[in-house]
Amino acid sequence: MSRSSHRAWLALGASFLAVSVAQAQTRSPTAPPVRPVPAAADVSLDTISVTSTKTPGSAVDALSGTSVVTREQIERIQPSRLSDVLRDVPGVTTQENQNDPAQAINIRGLQDFGRVNVLVDGARQDFQTSGHSANGVFYLDPELVGGVDITRGPTATIYGSGAIGGVAAFRTRSIDDILAPDEKAGAVQKQGFGTNGQKFINSTALGARIGTAADVFGQFVFRNNGPYRDGLGIPVRDTGSELSSGLAKFNLRPADGHELSGTALLQRFDFANAGTSNAGARFANAVQADTYTLGYRFARPDVPLIDFSIKGYTTTTHNDLTFLQDTASGLYGRLGTRAGDRITYDIGTTGFDVHNTARFDTWALGHAVTVGGDFVRNDVRTTDNAGGFGGAFTPSGRRSLAGAFVQDEIRYAGWLRVIGALRYDTYDLSGGAFRSSGDRVSPKITVGVSPLPGIEVYGTYAEGYRAPSITETLVQGIHPFPAFSILPNPTLRPEVARTVEGGVNLKYDEVFAPGDVVRAKVNVFQNAIDDFINIQAVGPTYFVPAIAGIPASACARIPGRFPCVIPVQSFQYLNIARAELSGVELEGAYDWGRGFVSLAATHTEGRDRATRQGLITVPPDRISTTLGLRFLDGRLTVGTRLNLVDARTDVPTGATILATKAYALVDVFASYRVNDRIKADFILQNAFDKRYTQYLNALPNPGLVAKAAISIAFATR
Repeated sequence: MSRSSHRAWLALGASFLAVSVAQAQTRSPTAPPVRPVPAAADVSLDTISVTSTKTPGSAVDALSGTSVVTREQIERIQPSRLSDVLRDVPGVTTQENQNDPAQAINIRGLQDFGRVNVLVDGARQDFQTSGHSANGVFYLDPELVGGVDITRGPTATIYGSGAIGGVAAFRTRSIDDILAPDEKAGAVQKQGFGTNGQKFINSTALGARIGTAADVFGQFVFRNNGPYRDGLGIPVRDTGSELSSGLAKFNLRPADGHELSGTALLQRFDFANAGTSNAGARFANAVQADTYTLGYRFARPDVPLIDFSIKGYTTTTHNDLTFLQDTASGLYGRLGTRAGDRITYDIGTTGFDVHNTARFDTWALGHAVTVGGDFVRNDVRTTDNAGGFGGAFTPSGRRSLAGAFVQDEIRYAGWLRVIGALRYDTYDLSGGAFRSSGDRVSPKITVGVSPLPGIEVYGTYAEGYRAPSITETLVQGIHPFPAFSILPNPTLRPEVARTVEGGVNLKYDEVFAPGDVVRAKVNVFQNAIDDFINIQAVGPTYFVPAIAGIPASACARIPGRFPCVIPVQSFQYLNIARAELSGVELEGAYDWGRGFVSLAATHTEGRDRATRQGLITVPPDRISTTLGLRFLDGRLTVGTRLNLVDARTDVPTGATILATKAYALVDVFASYRVNDRIKADFILQNAFDKRYTQYLNALPNPGLVAKAAISIAFATR
């Protein structure tokens, strides 16, 4: 899109907002009086987190690398993908194909095959297909997200098997996101549009409270994105998609302390892609991603020994790929694949989580003892009528993970905290003629000391356990072009992570001015992973049938071999003796009422100890900062977001991932709350039209993007 087109869109956006606001004011003469906006409302480190210990506490008080992204922060940047949401979280990055709405989360240089436990309303997201991108993605539109709670490293031992990288827990929107505590029913209607592929988004959220006994909530989202252009104005093909989704929730409180809750999330994505997987073939994708949860909790202040919670869930992701054409080598045509042939991936995840926290005192010590267990089963079924490669590299199979844990969080005299935990994990994996299993006990100990008011220093030793995935164990097939073979390995051993971490939490009020707030966290860590699983070349070189379009004349020059064969290399997932990762993370925020500033910085190193080569999944260093200023009694907020990313040039030899250059991104945003019912948002992303490609991504990122949105709320008291 030309720069003149951008200016035209910006002018149109300003006109649209002005007209919409004027109409809303005209049609709402009886709107309630304006309510004041809190001065210090942008310190996410004060937001409650539960991923570290399952017991609620603010993120700044967590004795771990814990961060929270609030709904207010999400609305400010108007994200089209979750990568926009997570860019300001230290130690966290994403990998994505821009021609696929799915995302993979990387924490401290670890990703793929469940190393990061991704939860949506407590339900695990274990979808995975093998291609030329991440081996473990999930589908979730950011408009459905009410908040993100992240704990980095294997310190969250109570959050399920495999989370040696950390936990990323997404909360979908709920009734508290659209209604104030004194409101009984209402709705929020949002419409937005933008430039450079950001065509249109519509979100309708509505809910009602039935006294204190029940509440219901629903949301419907439609998003239409087209192909975008990079910073040089070059079109990036197949980067558009269409989403239709629905979210429904209920909470029932039949008696004091009892609550029954349920969630149904249905998402439908339609898009076409080519060139980054499936040997260059172009496919139309129809993805159905559904999550259902049902939970019960009992908690009452006068019953401190019982804070009981149980939740069951099922997540199904179905991807139906229909062959359109061969964009690269013509290989699929030579294999007899025709337009309309299909590949389907069905990954189902079913599980439950149950735990109870008992709070009591022994002499001068306060205890919060949590005991619980969890179970999850992955069922993978692949069908391939378009050449045989999708099914080979994403094999069908079944894996069950189960665990039990006990944790005691001890407090003494307000200055000492000790958290001790043990977790037992077991797994069973089967597919075809192969089967494997294993188990282990993983400990954790954390000590936190507050030598001065507002300062807490902590140290942690924690272990984590990740069972091999179905693909790592069972994958078997021949990559067509270039030709190589991938072999199964049913003897894979689970990964065992041993992490040492230290940190400092800072929390001060009224430091430089009345009412200001200072919050900060600094973490350093070293994570040694024994039996780290990675794909490796194995020998000796051997021969397979030539299926990669080798001319007959070339075959004739290979004496004594019929039918035509060619030499290729084999690859296999193997246990590396040890992978080592270390790094430093910083997160801080200062809010003085009339404005706020935040900072997040990450430095991570990772290597294979045997070869001393860097791990491919370790992202480059990054610094993110946001500055915002409030005007008109806090109703107008304007600001900028800066993202500085270092180069990553030390890519391991033979890797298909490309090195990336350093780059800087600048966003400019504004948010104006006309009254407590009407809000308008505007943002310029990549304001200087920088051409860049994020490390691990296959395609260049968008150039300048302008977005505008208006939200109108209706409510009754």
